[in-house]
Amino acid sequence: MPSKLLLLLLLALPITLQAQGSEAPKPLFRDPIHDGAADPTIIWNRATKQWWMFYTNRRADMTLPPKDVSWLHGTRLGIATSPDGAHWTYKGIAEIPNTRPDSTHWAPEIIDANGEYHMYLTLVPGIFKDWNAPREIDHLTSPDLVHWTFDRKLDLASGRVIDPCVFPLGNGKWRMWYKDEADHSYIHQADSTDLSHWTPSGVAISDIHSEGPKVFRWKGQNWLIVDAWDGLAVYHSATLDHWQSQPSRILAIPGTHPTDRTLGHHCDVIVSGGRAYIFYFTHQSGPDLDPNIPNSKQRTVLQVAELHLEGDTIIADRDIPTHIHLDPGASFLDE
Repeated sequence: MPSKLLLLLLLALPITLQAQGSEAPKPLFRDPIHDGAADPTIIWNRATKQWWMFYTNRRADMTLPPKDVSWLHGTRLGIATSPDGAHWTYKGIAEIPNTRPDSTHWAPEIIDANGEYHMYLTLVPGIFKDWNAPREIDHLTSPDLVHWTFDRKLDLASGRVIDPCVFPLGNGKWRMWYKDEADHSYIHQADSTDLSHWTPSGVAISDIHSEGPKVFRWKGQNWLIVDAWDGLAVYHSATLDHWQSQPSRILAIPGTHPTDRTLGHHCDVIVSGGRAYIFYFTHQSGPDLDPNIPNSKQRTVLQVAELHLEGDTIIADRDIPTHIHLDPGASFLDE
């Protein structure tokens, strides 16, 4: 009998380990071209049976005068792939049509809906040395995450909009949250029934200035996380209309592991098997500044941590190991 019990335990071990997942490295991913990975968005590729991550690829390896932000412009979207969410391999850049050669691509949102992929892309028309440039959000579609078709530039609150996030309201309706730089960097929203035409529907978050909104459903609650540049601010809502702020922020206290010892920024969240994982980026400055790497303070890397719910408060401990195995097709919905 003891030998049979031991055999059963050994047979169950691989299943248990898969459920727990592999331990994610720190950093989770570092772009091999410009070393400026930021603003990640994660999507399941139905055809290749892989996780694909699109991210802003800042040209962090450029040497420029201190106030020249050209390195943050002229960026393309990098792509990395993973079988499980823990191990990522660089794939290349996204081929975006209908843009000029010097266009700047930032902070994409990608969702899988109605049998195709929808990308909402922040686009800046050129390379600029300062922050005084127009921004827009464009809608594109794809059957495979590789070949993209331009649909339209969205008519939103102003000509200075970035960082879209899209979430279903139900009954065929959708809502987008985005940052409006022309309105105190508040988070605005817009609604749609076809994912192509959007109608601005007001201001969602105005108690703080922020960017990079991310909405997800987890443990029976709707959550909104924004980058407040002093940690990530967390809100919750039963209706997706009125958001209540959580008193404490997450990833506001620097971690202890190398490459993860600065504030967490602009995140994506994937909910899988009842567990929620936050993907974010960190600057390689302060304690993570490497004098042996040129322009170290400009460099950014991607990290992941598991979210936990204590009462009605979301927390994220970046110092404990993150074991992750994303279920195929998981998304921002806890289903």
